[in-house]
Amino acid sequence: MSKLRAAARSGRALQQGAGEGRKSPRRCKKNVSSHKGMLPPVSAQQSAYHLFSHPAEIEAFRKNLLAWYDKCKRDLPWRKLAASESDANRRAYAVWVSEIMLQQTQVATVIDYYNRWMQKWPTLQALAKASLEEVNELWAGLGYYSRGKRLQEAAQKVVSELAGQMPATAEELQRLLPGVGRYTAGAIASISYGQATGVVDGNVIRVLCRVRCIGADSSSPAVVDRLWDLANALVDPARPGDFNQAMMELGATVCTPRAPLCMECPVKQHCTARCLVEKELEFASKRLLGKAASSCSQAPDIEECAATGNCSLCLPASEPWDSSLGVANFPRRAAKKQPRAERTATCVLERRGPRGEPEYLIVQRPSSGLLAGLWEFPSLALGPGLKEKQQREALLAHVQVWAGEAVARGRLRHVGEVSHVFSHIHQTYVVYSLLLGGDPETTSGWRDEMLERPAFRWVTQAEFQKSAVSTAMKKVWKACERQSCEGRGSSQGCKRKRGADPSRAGQWKVEADGSLPPRQLSLDAFLKAPAGE
Repeated sequence: MSKLRAAARSGRALQQGAGEGRKSPRRCKKNVSSHKGMLPPVSAQQSAYHLFSHPAEIEAFRKNLLAWYDKCKRDLPWRKLAASESDANRRAYAVWVSEIMLQQTQVATVIDYYNRWMQKWPTLQALAKASLEEVNELWAGLGYYSRGKRLQEAAQKVVSELAGQMPATAEELQRLLPGVGRYTAGAIASISYGQATGVVDGNVIRVLCRVRCIGADSSSPAVVDRLWDLANALVDPARPGDFNQAMMELGATVCTPRAPLCMECPVKQHCTARCLVEKELEFASKRLLGKAASSCSQAPDIEECAATGNCSLCLPASEPWDSSLGVANFPRRAAKKQPRAERTATCVLERRGPRGEPEYLIVQRPSSGLLAGLWEFPSLALGPGLKEKQQREALLAHVQVWAGEAVARGRLRHVGEVSHVFSHIHQTYVVYSLLLGGDPETTSGWRDEMLERPAFRWVTQAEFQKSAVSTAMKKVWKACERQSCEGRGSSQGCKRKRGADPSRAGQWKVEADGSLPPRQLSLDAFLKAPAGE
C-alpha cells in the first residue's frame, strides 16, 4: 500500500512539473547527431544529446512557441511601443530603455518607472540633454543605479558621436554603446531591427537548460557558449524579436525557477528534462507491477555522460539527478557568494527652516562606486568592535563638518537599526537623529557657504521624497518617522488628514519669542532630547 501511495504522489508531482521517484536507470545515447550548419561542431567534452537532432524539430519548436506567445503574451508598455513606433531609431531607444531597466528587476516594478521615463524623455535627444541629477531622481528606488548613468552616457554618445542614429546590429550596439552587453545588444537588434540573432538571459538559460538537459554550471564559459549557440540556432529568422520575447516570456511565466507549469508549456514535447521525469515515473510504476520498463530512445538518461566525465554539459557526478526536483534539476548554478556584512552609522540631522518648517541635511555620495551620485543622510562606515559610545563620538565628529558648533548643543538620539541587502553587501544602518537648536543662520554657523554647494543641502520632507535617494535611505526615514509617531502617541495620530494642505504638512509654528510649541507635527517631538536628560 505504501508503494502505491508513493506512485500516486509521483503522478501528482508530474502534473506540477516536479516528478518524483527513484533515479532513472536509462543511459545517455550519444549517436544523435546535429544537423550540419545548425550548430558548431560538438567538442569531445560535450554530448550531441544536448543539441536539437533535426531541422524539423527546430521548426516545430518555433511554431509552437510563437503560437503560444501570440495568444498568451503579457500586455507591456515597451511591447506596445515596439509594435506601434514606425521610426526604427525611436523604437530601438524604447526597447533599449526597457531592457536596461529589466536587468535584475521584476517586470511589475519596472512598468511605472518605464512609463514615467518615456514620458519625460521620449527620445534619445531628450535624454542626452538631461542632467545626471534628473536621471538619478527618476531612477531612485529601482536599484542598480549605475544602469541609469550608463544609459544616459550612451545616449549622449549616440547624439554627439553617431549623429543621433542608433547602431542597427547587435555587433555594433555592443561595440559602440557603453553599458550594452551581448544580451541587450541582441534584444535591441532583434526586436527593433529584425536581426536574426538569439538572446540569453536568466529566463532563456532556464528554458534551454531544461529543454536540452544541460546540468553543468550555467555560468561556466563552456555552458554559456553552448547556450548562445542554441539560442542562435533556434531563433526564428522571420520573427526574431517575437521569438526572443517568447523565450523570455516562457521562462518568466511558465518555466519558472520553482514549481514550473509543465502541463501548460507549449514546447513540453521538446523538453528532455520533462521526458526524463515521465520515464522515471513509468519505470517506478512498472517496477511496482513487476514489469520491466521499456527503453526510451527519444529521452535517454544522462547518467552515462556524468559518470564517464566526458560531457561538460551534463549534471556533474557530484550533484546527480534529484528525483524530488524533477525538471527543476536544471539549471545548476555555482554556489552564490554570501554578501559581506557592513555597518554604517547614519544621522538624520534636523533644523528649523527659514519659514519655520523642518529641514534635513542630505549629502551627495561620490560619483563612482556603490550608489554613485545619490543623496543620503550623513553616514559613516563603522569599523568592527566599536561600542555605542565610540559610535556616537565618531558620528558627532562626522556631522560637525556640516553643522558646525551647533552639534555641541544637540544630543544624538538612537533610533534603531535598519537593514538593507545590496547585491553583494548586507548593510546595517545604525540610525541616530539630532535636532539642532537656534535660528537657521546660527545653526550652520560659519559653514553656510559650504552648505550651499550642490554636494550637500538642507531639504524639506517633500524635497527629500523627490530627491535621488536610495531605498535604504527611505527605510531610514521611515524608521525615524515611526519612532516620531510612537513618541507622540497614537491619540495624536501620524497620518495627514484627508484634504489637508500638503504644502503645510509637517510645518512648525514658531512662537513670538522664537521658541517652538510643545507639540510638533514633524520629527521634532522625537528628535528633541527630553528636559533633564
